[in-house]
Amino acid sequence: MTTQTLRLATDIGGTFTDTVLVSGEDTILASTKTLTTHQNPADGAMEGAMRVMAQSGRVLGDVTGFVHGTTLATNALIERRGAVVATVTTEGFRDILEIAYERRYSQYDINLEKPDLLVPRERALTVRERMAADGRVLIELEDAAIDALLDDIDASGAEAIAICLMHAYANPVHERKLRDVLVTERPELTVSISSEVSPEAREFDRLCTTVANAYIQPLMQTYLARFVDRFEAEGVTCPILMMTAGGGMCTVRTAARFPVRLVESGPAGGAILAARIAARAELDQVLSFDVGGTTAKLCLIDKARPQTSRQFEIARAARFIKGSGMPVRIPVIEMIEIGAGGGSIAGVDRLGRLTVGPKSAGSEPGPVAFMRGGTDPTVTDSDITLGYIVPDTFAEGHIKLDPESAKQALSQVIGSRLELDAVGAADGVSRIVDESMASAGRMHAVESGKDLGPRTMIAFGGNGPLHASRVARSAGVGRIVIPPNPGVGSAVGFLFAPVSFEIVRSRYSLLDKMEINEVNALFDAMITEAQEVVSLGAGDAPTETLRTAFMRYNGQGHEIEITLPDRPLATGDIAPLTTAFEEEYRKQFSRPVPGMQIEILNWAVRVATSDSAVPPLPESPALTTITASDTRPIICDVDGALKQAAFVARDDLNAGDHLCGPALIHEPQTTTLVSADFSAHVDAIGNLVLVQDQKGGA
Repeated sequence: MTTQTLRLATDIGGTFTDTVLVSGEDTILASTKTLTTHQNPADGAMEGAMRVMAQSGRVLGDVTGFVHGTTLATNALIERRGAVVATVTTEGFRDILEIAYERRYSQYDINLEKPDLLVPRERALTVRERMAADGRVLIELEDAAIDALLDDIDASGAEAIAICLMHAYANPVHERKLRDVLVTERPELTVSISSEVSPEAREFDRLCTTVANAYIQPLMQTYLARFVDRFEAEGVTCPILMMTAGGGMCTVRTAARFPVRLVESGPAGGAILAARIAARAELDQVLSFDVGGTTAKLCLIDKARPQTSRQFEIARAARFIKGSGMPVRIPVIEMIEIGAGGGSIAGVDRLGRLTVGPKSAGSEPGPVAFMRGGTDPTVTDSDITLGYIVPDTFAEGHIKLDPESAKQALSQVIGSRLELDAVGAADGVSRIVDESMASAGRMHAVESGKDLGPRTMIAFGGNGPLHASRVARSAGVGRIVIPPNPGVGSAVGFLFAPVSFEIVRSRYSLLDKMEINEVNALFDAMITEAQEVVSLGAGDAPTETLRTAFMRYNGQGHEIEITLPDRPLATGDIAPLTTAFEEEYRKQFSRPVPGMQIEILNWAVRVATSDSAVPPLPESPALTTITASDTRPIICDVDGALKQAAFVARDDLNAGDHLCGPALIHEPQTTTLVSADFSAHVDAIGNLVLVQDQKGGA
């Protein structure tokens, strides 16, 4: 007889820490939201864990699986709270960070703000050595050169070192030698080498990724050690796994080596949840909409697979402009993220314009209504004033709200400047933040060559269901799905993520002249390395291997990812790979280029535990329109009039129940606003489905 699994997930965000306890495959026993404790994030996580254990009558010693995601890595990079980093590059390449891409991200902006790449030129150090692109040693790394470098490092005051030598992806021997010397001679330093962090061609991206890793490594190593010690002291005996940006899980040991892979780990959990819901509800085209207290995250999901990427930017100087941030090359679920959440601060700028975000009140001090010392009005204060958040049911009653303080702040900070009352100011804040989120979704879709119109929005997060119908209307989306327990959606998503690890290696080859035996040997080495990492967290669980190649026409600057057969390559694969590349190229750029040679720059392997089977979708129930026995006054988001909205507990709804907006459907961690032009019903698997099928007038 097998023991029923009991799994715990903790997602530490900028405002709230979400905790979920699941029995078996997907039976949620308890969930809760606690305020994030920024001084020691483990405190808020432990409070949440103890709360769900008490709700379920279990203890931490019963937990058989534990997954953790955190924004700490992301916030440390954005808020510049990392270590003092020095870079070590090959002699003659000191200014890689200064030169970057040799272009301005905004060509004609005379006040252009360059991205902060964390390392000033005085801490950009070099060492005499040189590798060729094919891995041949051109200049040996001599001991005398290392001794001179040690003196430079001592003088720099660095706490962490990012080593990125020319063509180290082809031959890492010099980086490893330098790392070994530093570990021995300067054990107090944290050292990251590019041949392990990002072993790919393009030295600027490779150096930026290594710098980011080195910058947050001391902080994350300390944090992870304290987090594990804290939970082990309270009885946790199972391994704690970390969520990664690519939508998989890894061990704490791997996360401590490569903390840059934890950047955006929380939002990745939300995308995993949305993908699973899409698979279960048989939805082919989905827009994932995750709104928390600090940010809104939107992700395109096709055929139950989130859109992925090999590169993204951290801390853009200009919010939506590519090239204005710090590029990192890691496996990541591709999404657009903006500073728009419940804690986003609203105000009036010097030109008399109403602004919302990106600065957030977070959990400390939080929105004005939280009565924790906040004085700046936020989106949450506006939602309370408009009647969308009802104090009696907010956050399970653990957080008391003061609606009058919220109204006073809106009147004083915004209303007095724009000649509006509190309700008018709140309505303005609401409309601006909703349009900002809709604009981000439209922009993300256009950049991806896709359309939002035919998509279903899957909304979750503490504020996602509250804003979903308003954002959907603006974005041109007519159907919304709100899953069960949406307030802690990202944490729920953690529990469906596979244990996985992805490795990319650069090895240039023309497709028609590919040295197949050498490529197969490269894949064998990568698969072995990835399987060793996965086995640390998954044991003997069955795994799947995905092989890909990054291909382009000869002379082009960017590659297209092409899936390879899950077996060693053979000569007969060249023709079908050519066809696969040309078909993908046609999808993205309308037509292939005849007569051009195809080249391969990078090869990748992803080893992951096998996906759990998605249960079949039950037959849809017949809809029965219900009449709510309770109502609450709200300001209608369609016409701005005061209306009575149905006030219904989600737990009281059954499959097939249908009601028309306006309505507020409340549950422990969030509330769903059904706008006046929408109706809502419960489907066969417990999702709330909102459809824009009402007139919405008075």
